[in-house]
Amino acid sequence: MDDPYLNDLKKEFKGYSADLKRLKKKLLKSNSSDEQSSIIKKIDTIAKEMEKNQRQSVKVTKSRLKEKQNQIRHFSID
Repeated sequence: MDDPYLNDLKKEFKGYSADLKRLKKKLLKSNSSDEQSSIIKKIDTIAKEMEKNQRQSVKVTKSRLKEKQNQIRHFSID
């Protein structure tokens, strides 16, 4: 399904994934417990954003599919 809004959500998700990879490397290299704590908080925040992104993506996909089904029904009635 080619949808500009869904494409934007995919791009955001890829960005979050890249950020997580970067933070994971940074976490593994860090020796400071304060820095590690800060990194873990950032990872948690990104994970929550990813969950929101996925929920929104599912909602939009369901909505788009419903619209298509309604269009198909409308055309088959005419």
